[in-house]
Amino acid sequence: MKRIGLLPNVEKDIGLVNTAMILDWLEKKNCTINLLEVPAQLLQRSDLAKNENQLYRDSDFIVVLGGDGTFLGAARNAALYDTPILGINLGTLGFLAEVEKRSSLEALQKVLNGEYSIEKRMMLEASVYDCHNDERKFICLNDIGITRGSLSRIIDLKIFINDNFVDDYPADGIIISTPTGSTGYNLSAGGPILDPNTNMMVITPICPHSLYARSIVVSDGDIIKVQIGENFGCDVILTIDGQMGYHLKSNDIVTIQKSQYQTSLIKTSNYSFFDILRKKIVGTRSERYESEASIENSRIDSKQFY
Repeated sequence: MKRIGLLPNVEKDIGLVNTAMILDWLEKKNCTINLLEVPAQLLQRSDLAKNENQLYRDSDFIVVLGGDGTFLGAARNAALYDTPILGINLGTLGFLAEVEKRSSLEALQKVLNGEYSIEKRMMLEASVYDCHNDERKFICLNDIGITRGSLSRIIDLKIFINDNFVDDYPADGIIISTPTGSTGYNLSAGGPILDPNTNMMVITPICPHSLYARSIVVSDGDIIKVQIGENFGCDVILTIDGQMGYHLKSNDIVTIQKSQYQTSLIKTSNYSFFDILRKKIVGTRSERYESEASIENSRIDSKQFY
């Protein structure tokens, strides 16, 4: 009997219609369902309510219903228990939550039949050391951002790799991204796209006040340090996957390295990263893609060029 955690975004699944449908379908398949307290109450199923730790610990896998933001929040928690995640997209882009709503039951049936694979995704760990050498730690799947606050002032950031000084970046901020996160904030800031199956980190400055500042790609064994310079009262904020914020002060040091944790992503299709990239970001939604026709069999009508 499968133990399945359902984690809906109550703002995207209006009235929890999709969650209720999946819950009913899974229970008919003799699955045990775990819900957080709020959706359990909204569905009038308080018998299924669990706290957050119980949901991730006591589930064989988690079904996330929402967009990529919902998925990222779940990934940070699920990684602590090595619990796999299946994302069902109720948002707009859905780059991580790649199962579309119309295909949700088909994807779930494949998981119940064992017709799926687990893709391990690298995560980052950020440690913040303040002037008293006190430490706080965070993990993320996508990226660590160090950015200015509400005032439109340039902040000064000193970058070190393995204790070797790289450069002084006067900029709006800097992004340290995983391969998974390279298609997010990093891409918008002009950084490179990395294959998520690689183990690398990319450092991308945000609007640097420099003619030569470019992204730097480093290995997953490197340790990146960012020291906050004297910023004359300007707010500097550390962001985790764009969702969690922590205020930094001048001379604070943020250390970023590969985390011991990984996100376990359930895949039920044969789509490659580049297929998804082409569909979700480039915007190609051809009938050939939808029918899973191979690239080798596709042909371009030469007449279109005349």
